[in-house]
Amino acid sequence: MRVKTALLAISDGDPRPALRGTSRSAADAEELVRGLLPGRDVTPSGEGTLRDRISPPDDMTFAAVLRGAAVLCDRRFALDRPSRLPAHVLRVAAGRRITVHAMDSATGWVSFGVWEGGALVRSLSRTGDRILEHIGRPYDFERSTDPAALGEEALRALFGFVVAGRPHPGDIHAGGVRMHGFRVEDPLGQEQALRAAMTSRLRHALGRPTPSIGR
Repeated sequence: MRVKTALLAISDGDPRPALRGTSRSAADAEELVRGLLPGRDVTPSGEGTLRDRISPPDDMTFAAVLRGAAVLCDRRFALDRPSRLPAHVLRVAAGRRITVHAMDSATGWVSFGVWEGGALVRSLSRTGDRILEHIGRPYDFERSTDPAALGEEALRALFGFVVAGRPHPGDIHAGGVRMHGFRVEDPLGQEQALRAAMTSRLRHALGRPTPSIGR
């Protein structure tokens, strides 16, 4: 089973307790999307859950605003180098914690980053044994996790659940987190070139052709 993720959370501290709460309205989710993806055309388009919309198609976004946190599933934030998170996201977060997580089990790629008070405190991006970015002190789960399982363990440690691994007692039920869907399109047509550039960097890191991470 191929597992892919593309997650961003803005939270008052640890986002995991908030993900056990109830999602607010679609209007709140749309406001979040417009703030994080400025200049795009945003159109409401269905619903889903955090589990089944964790890696949506390129032009789709799924978002939820909860008490104490907001979470977004969007390939635009699946970054090969988390330190390149757009500066406007830090402004929207206004000092709250930012957490990003992306992975593709087919290529062995995993990427995650955490910001506190507007400063990047930890980021890691790797494909197998090759490190693309390593900033900050590793978390305990990194030291005790096999590289092949790192993506799922990072997802559990940072967001409180896994997609393909065996659930632990106390894990969040991601299928119970309601997400509001939006079609988000770039009227200037610049995003395709940015995706192509990142895919090229990952291909180079792997040393072999890989499928587009946005597919």
